[in-house]
Amino acid sequence: QVQVVESGGGLVQSGGSLRLSCAASGGTSIDYAMGWFRRAPGKEREFVAAISWSGGAKYLGDSVRGRFTISRGNAKNTVYLQMNGLKPEDTAVYYCAAAGGAYGTADDYDYWGQGTQVTVSS
Repeated sequence: QVQVVESGGGLVQSGGSLRLSCAASGGTSIDYAMGWFRRAPGKEREFVAAISWSGGAKYLGDSVRGRFTISRGNAKNTVYLQMNGLKPEDTAVYYCAAAGGAYGTADDYDYWGQGTQVTVSS
């Protein structure tokens, strides 16, 4: 089994920044693409960002493009989400997930973290 763990969430003022970290462990035979999703109160799960296993391809959701950046760490099993210019509407539980093949939809992701809360105050 692959364990996915997120960290870095917290409370920040509008306009502030946070960096979320994600680490996947336990898998040795598959290189994973990584993605970030979020779920705000009363809303469906929303795609935030994704990155290929090599870090060569990156994708951002429309609502965060220009403000958020996804990147791989020096180790391939780590990924970061740099969130700048945070808005109250960014308040959500953020989930990191790992995909063993395609990673274009949430159903492609095999392993999910427990989520980390991001709260942006106005």
